[in-house]
Amino acid sequence: MVSLLIVSHSAQLAAGVREFTSQVAGAGVQIMDAGGTDDGALGTSIGRIQQALEQIASPDGTLVLVDLGSAVLSVEMAIEALGADAKVRISDAPLVEGAYLAALEAAAEASLDETAAAALQAREMVKIHS
Repeated sequence: MVSLLIVSHSAQLAAGVREFTSQVAGAGVQIMDAGGTDDGALGTSIGRIQQALEQIASPDGTLVLVDLGSAVLSVEMAIEALGADAKVRISDAPLVEGAYLAALEAAAEASLDETAAAALQAREMVKIHS
């Protein structure tokens, strides 16, 4: 089953999105968060991200959802440290909506490609109809 990693500059935001998506997905999907820096400040930690990726590594792959572009750089460096065998994809989806859709898809035992595609559909979600 595809696992999910939530990466945010805020530890509280990452934990909140993880809690929300864990409730949506149920117990079958591994979802972790890696938010904030090692000292609890705003930012990202390559080490924390790498450790989380190692803990939730799945033969089916891991989808990483991020809050801001600079988090992508940290995730890319963490993936590089894991080596070429790491089956990890970074999503360009909106964090909350993308994580929600990815959690639903992962819970349905979708592939990494299908889970990543579902997360990207969040870009098309309309919240307010005029």
